[in-house]
Amino acid sequence: MSELWVIVPAYNEVHGITRTLEALAAQQDRDFILVVVDNDSTDGTASVVRDFARMHPELRIEIVTESRKGTGAAADTGMRYAIAAGGVRLARTDADCLPYPDWTARIHAAFDSGLQLISGQLIPRTDEGVSWRDRTIIRVVLEVASTFGKFRPGNRDPRYLGPYVMTPGCNMAITAELYEAAGGFPRTAIEDLHEDRALVNAVRMLTTEYGLRRDVRVYGSNRRVRAWGVRKTLAWYADHRYKPELVDIR
Repeated sequence: MSELWVIVPAYNEVHGITRTLEALAAQQDRDFILVVVDNDSTDGTASVVRDFARMHPELRIEIVTESRKGTGAAADTGMRYAIAAGGVRLARTDADCLPYPDWTARIHAAFDSGLQLISGQLIPRTDEGVSWRDRTIIRVVLEVASTFGKFRPGNRDPRYLGPYVMTPGCNMAITAELYEAAGGFPRTAIEDLHEDRALVNAVRMLTTEYGLRRDVRVYGSNRRVRAWGVRKTLAWYADHRYKPELVDIR
């Protein structure tokens, strides 16, 4: 059995998840098991995944359900499902993301180098109707936020063993042992807490074997930018300073 499990939480992604599944089926290294966590979707997301699995028997796909709303809850359910089945290395992307063809291969290489938590490079998707200008602004701001995140009061504590590293939930990997030791993703809704930030700070209490790998690349969705604009999107990601009526943009 493969030691790498890829977790994809999904909520009402019927129109977009096929692209994500195709990107995973096109991986150069397909020695992994894919777990799609249906977060109580109402649009037939699980049926789309099942149909894809039937048409792509070369990709091992399992579907589990998490009724509690939230990316943190769904991702944690998938991670713990994989661990219970013997998963040793765990990776996560999201159902609106497109991993590069060498994504899983690069994750293995990063683990083999000694890392226990891998933070990947997030690159804006180019196929969602968001302008080049706005995509560029987002990329620049992400770099700035990654740097200044080291100095944010919430990311500073004398108990931390190493510096803060921005770790997007849609492009990260972690060993099963460290995931359990750190307590996993908080089982929260995305409106309440950025679960990826909480996990990396928990990891920082335990080890320095974590870091950014820019060759672990994923195209991430900009649909919030398309719906809210750059300024409001950045305010939302910065501790939810912008509070929209609808967070689950589709």
